[in-house]
Amino acid sequence: MAGNGQQSFSHRSSLKQSNKPFKSKHASKGALKALSKGKTEHSKSVKSRNSVASHKADRRNTAKIEQRKKQLDVLSNSRMFQGLYATPKIIAVIPLCADVDAHTAVHGMFASIDQPYIETNGSALLTVERFKQRVQFIPVDRHLLRILDALKVADMVIFILSANEEVDKFGELCMTAIRSQGVPTVINMVQHLETHPTKKQSDIRKSLEYYMNHQFSGEQRLFDVHDSGECLSALRYITTQRPKQVVWRERHPYLVADQLSFQSNTLDETHGTLCVTGYLRGNKLDVNRLVHIPNYGDFQMSIITSRAKIHKSGDMDDDDVKILQTADPNFQEGLVAENDIDPMEGEQTWPTAEELAEADERPAVKRRVPKGTSAYQAAWILDDDDVNSEEEQDDCHMSDSAAMDEDMPTFEHHDSDTDGSDSNSEKSEEYEDVDVEDREIAHDDLDEDEEQEQLAIYLQKQQESRNDSEFPDEIDTPQHITARERFQRYRGLKSFRSSVWDPYENLPMDYSRIFQFQNFKRSRKRVMDSLEEGPGVAPGTLVTIHISNVPRAAYDGHDSSQLFTVFGLLPYEHKVSTVSFVVQRTSSYSDPVKSKEPVVLMSGFRRYVVQPIYSTFTRGGPNNVHKFERYLQPGVPSVATVYAPIQFGPAPVLVFKHDKNGDQCLWTPKAPNPLIATGSLMDLDPLRIIAKRIVLTGHPYKVHKRGAVLRFMFFNPEDVLYFKPIQLTTKLGRTGHIKESLGTHGYMKCIFDAGIKQHDTVCMNLYKRVFPKWTTLPFVESPHIVSISENGTGV
Repeated sequence: MAGNGQQSFSHRSSLKQSNKPFKSKHASKGALKALSKGKTEHSKSVKSRNSVASHKADRRNTAKIEQRKKQLDVLSNSRMFQGLYATPKIIAVIPLCADVDAHTAVHGMFASIDQPYIETNGSALLTVERFKQRVQFIPVDRHLLRILDALKVADMVIFILSANEEVDKFGELCMTAIRSQGVPTVINMVQHLETHPTKKQSDIRKSLEYYMNHQFSGEQRLFDVHDSGECLSALRYITTQRPKQVVWRERHPYLVADQLSFQSNTLDETHGTLCVTGYLRGNKLDVNRLVHIPNYGDFQMSIITSRAKIHKSGDMDDDDVKILQTADPNFQEGLVAENDIDPMEGEQTWPTAEELAEADERPAVKRRVPKGTSAYQAAWILDDDDVNSEEEQDDCHMSDSAAMDEDMPTFEHHDSDTDGSDSNSEKSEEYEDVDVEDREIAHDDLDEDEEQEQLAIYLQKQQESRNDSEFPDEIDTPQHITARERFQRYRGLKSFRSSVWDPYENLPMDYSRIFQFQNFKRSRKRVMDSLEEGPGVAPGTLVTIHISNVPRAAYDGHDSSQLFTVFGLLPYEHKVSTVSFVVQRTSSYSDPVKSKEPVVLMSGFRRYVVQPIYSTFTRGGPNNVHKFERYLQPGVPSVATVYAPIQFGPAPVLVFKHDKNGDQCLWTPKAPNPLIATGSLMDLDPLRIIAKRIVLTGHPYKVHKRGAVLRFMFFNPEDVLYFKPIQLTTKLGRTGHIKESLGTHGYMKCIFDAGIKQHDTVCMNLYKRVFPKWTTLPFVESPHIVSISENGTGV
């Protein structure tokens, strides 16, 4: 047809009509009815222009109120330090280099205004009449614990640098710990700058300023210690600058002692009333609350008094005393830190006839006990084998049995002296009595045998850490005991995140000693609200607090050249619970850190020796189950869980290595323990389930399509049938289950969702809940200080 002159038909796309797609969802009446499912419709109110304007005015008014509140807070904080006889600013002076001295820097400050240098109670008070303020300097030697203690109460910190030497490892350790604990306002000073030519001094200043600006945010000036003009400029900067607040500290009342006195009790001269005089800082102090004295524990107060007059000389008038608060026994917080254990609270089942017959046939056990010990008392004395068993070292405080999830079998472990690869149990150590005073540093006088033993222990820990990172949680099934007996405490989970796990199931006896909040967030909010509304003495007041039943050693053992600080506790902070901290290893520490290894944990103003268990820092599923970690992994945050006194965050956490020889700590100023990890308080959740995982592995013997014959996972057919309901996984991503047992040597036929490779490894995951050890003890710097008391107030 085209050849006959007729044109062929062609469709023009431009003439095509394209309708708009139907975008609305559930627009039909039936769909809307199904969507509402009987709910009544609520008409949306149309906002008028007047309502919108009123809402905008409300927001502006709220913003003005918040702004005014912040301004009043700034003024109140500033006014507390205004005046010649007002509260002095506390300035900690920290040397970062080995050739600098903190006392020299403070001497320069005093000399710049022609004031004599007088140091009392570890500090020097300087009255600056020119700027109408008082400054209290705390020069600290190169001692890490004392540096951290000074920073806990300091309003500002002066770092002393050297123009001749770089900051050494100790200085870097101090700055790392200070950044983690909380940094107040920073001031930098330099020594030995005058020993260099004038042309090089400018370059040295720029280099040091750049280094400190990198370590601490913000631009800080650098002042010369030996230049009186720059020392005066530093004083001007100190008096005019508003101190930066450390949040965790400002929520607690605290004071630095200016005077101490002790009055012994009439009946017991070893205890008495300790009177501490100083300026109250932080928050309000209520006499009915408890106070914490570092190294000695928590105590009650009986009365709070105030000096009404201060002479121009700075001396306090002892005759004019005003009683601010007196303790009320009806409202005073008690010293009970733990719950009473009720051993009859748990359920008790009556033994069966077979169990009674077995008990009668069981031979009597004879033990060597002290003379006069009854048979009942002898039954509770542990043998050495019981104390050093693997279960005591690694799986202490486990539940006696655990119910399986849904239709999974229950596993309970009785024999702990088996293969041992489950918990990587440490070898029992031999101890000897060594005088620490003859060995200032632990490695000075090591003989060859002791050095070789320590090297073997170190290499073994390194090998175990490598095995855990390369083959996490994998163990070998023991052949001398059946797997169903060895792993009876373990359970299988269909889903680690969603399978049901009762948090109150088979709890250890230690859980009856702790306290638990019904709603921790709500209780924390109520406590924080009570800080502003509740009664108490306002900060900035010169007070004398009378602390009851304090050991006389707290007064006699105090070194007058060191600080004496007292911290007030918030409600419930004396009670013990399970406390979780988020920690991350420092890059400077490379040795493996095992769960339940003793460490020194510093959180806020408390210090104690604990054996934490580590777990993954994940949100967790509906069952609140988190995986147990045998080692503190580098580069990723982990959760450390311990039994410790309750804290309301935020609170910083420092974790140090704990070196101990007998009952004495080997922490020395010249060789401080290395910093393992830093972090912060996470929460208090006794219901957080920490599940320890073990992985049983088998290897394909024959593979045919989706089926395979496995071996080396079990070694008898009874174990195969016992673990048959648990799901199998492979390292290449396949899942399956056991179909049947083959033969008498533990071979089994398995079916998978797809074909598996001959070189693949088949795994079976088993879990059991673990708990921390009740070994929390207060950490004291000096071995001569004995921590307290009968009711647990020393923690």
